[in-house]
Amino acid sequence: MCRNIRTLFNFEPPATNDEIHAAAEQFVRKLSGFTRPSKVNEEAFAEAIEDIAAIGRRLIDSLETNAQPRDREEEAAKARARAAERFGKAEA
Repeated sequence: MCRNIRTLFNFEPPATNDEIHAAAEQFVRKLSGFTRPSKVNEEAFAEAIEDIAAIGRRLIDSLETNAQPRDREEEAAKARARAAERFGKAEA
């Protein structure tokens, strides 16, 4: 369920609000055990996502590092290579 939560700090270009929101949504799904909440829990679910996204943005904006920013395309290529090695190449 949390495979979509990725490291968002120290990338060029920086993490977008949409990426942070998606990570917050995955986190709330994991904590609650719900992929989608029932109608009665929708408001609490949505509020938790917004709260965690705001905290996530504040965290990422406040962190500092001396390391060079990572390149998104380069990191994505590494992840694809690891997946191909682990699961084998998908045949077309």
